[in-house]
Amino acid sequence: MAKYFVTGATGFIGGEIVKQLIGRGHTVVALVRSPDKAGMLKALGVQIHAGDITDRETLRAPMTGVDGVFHVAAWYKVGVTEPLADQINVDGTRNVLQAMRTLAIPRGVYTSTVAVFSDTHGAVPDETYRYDGPHLSNYDRTKWIAHYRVAQPKIDEGLPLTIVMPGLIYGPGDTSGMHAALVDLLRGRFPITPARTAFNWAHVEDTARGHILAMEKGRPGESYLITGPRHTFEEAFDLAARLAKVRPPLLHPGPHTMRALAFLMKGVGRVVNLPATLQPESLRVVAGTTYFGSNEKASRELGFTARPLEEGMAQTLEHELRVLGRV
Repeated sequence: MAKYFVTGATGFIGGEIVKQLIGRGHTVVALVRSPDKAGMLKALGVQIHAGDITDRETLRAPMTGVDGVFHVAAWYKVGVTEPLADQINVDGTRNVLQAMRTLAIPRGVYTSTVAVFSDTHGAVPDETYRYDGPHLSNYDRTKWIAHYRVAQPKIDEGLPLTIVMPGLIYGPGDTSGMHAALVDLLRGRFPITPARTAFNWAHVEDTARGHILAMEKGRPGESYLITGPRHTFEEAFDLAARLAKVRPPLLHPGPHTMRALAFLMKGVGRVVNLPATLQPESLRVVAGTTYFGSNEKASRELGFTARPLEEGMAQTLEHELRVLGRV
């Protein structure tokens, strides 16, 4: 059994990675900003260390002597502009990878994202594809910098790092805007899904397993797209509505309408404070865009698989309905 260091262990993906690592008998060390909020990790027997990836001095002690590093922590809000995006996604990644190099840790997995490809305009690229901007969101931009200007140069210098690139991740425990949209659907408050906007949808359990497979089987220096099946936003929410027996969204504005609305909201935002969902950035990201990537390489080399959306969505909805007290 191995000893692994995990950043972002209190988060959606990181927490599931920790559960699966513990389930396999491994020892896990986690860096957390607020140990008092790490009750789940403590219950699993995780070794907790207070710290922050933006503070490099807090990394050395918990990372010393581990067999591998999972760097999962990230700032991932869309429609919100904060200095934290660069501090966490770029500077934090640099700190973790530099510590990994200094301490001569033999294996590492870094969580990038298919969003570094931005809008693929319907194409389904593999890991050899590269897009250099401009980017649709601050998240896309900072993750692109972390991938190509931090992680890749470290790999070129000999760091034994493997990069994984998930797509859209859903499932129990999600706290993102996608989770909020799903809850609004169940409450009958989600009347609109943008037309033609599509993602690779992967359940969090499959995504976490993909990370562990990359640690165990991935080749250092390689990137792996651990993406799920492709579906439009409209298809996914119509499916969710059918499974949950609630009313599906009725309006499906096209890309031109969404871009026009983004332009309008840019002006409105100068006068009033807009919610994140109405920020120009949020609207541009779903204006008929496709965030696609092929998982063929991960399937072939790692044995990665992703469950069908209907199966994963049914499990997710059961959880959400239970939380809402409807089961």
